[in-house]
Amino acid sequence: MTTDPLAVHIQIEGRVQGVGYRAWCADEAKARDLSGWVRNLASGGVEAVFCGPADDVTDMLDVIWHGPRFARVTGVKEFDRPPPITGPFQVRDSA
Repeated sequence: MTTDPLAVHIQIEGRVQGVGYRAWCADEAKARDLSGWVRNLASGGVEAVFCGPADDVTDMLDVIWHGPRFARVTGVKEFDRPPPITGPFQVRDSA
């Protein structure tokens, strides 16, 4: 088990808007006690930052491929690692 802190910044593509993906993502992140945020993008994708123990963040990166019932994730792009964020996980306004 790895409890070292990890922060990731990702973009999720596919049918991820209009299906409750942000709320689902926030619930999953909060269940893992992660910090960070999630928001819709004008491109139709979803952007998110997850911060917390490495094992929990890695687990979150596995489940984002599933999403809520009507979502269909077709790709996940990871950006440069951001500095860690503390505080409660947030659903942000669209970009």
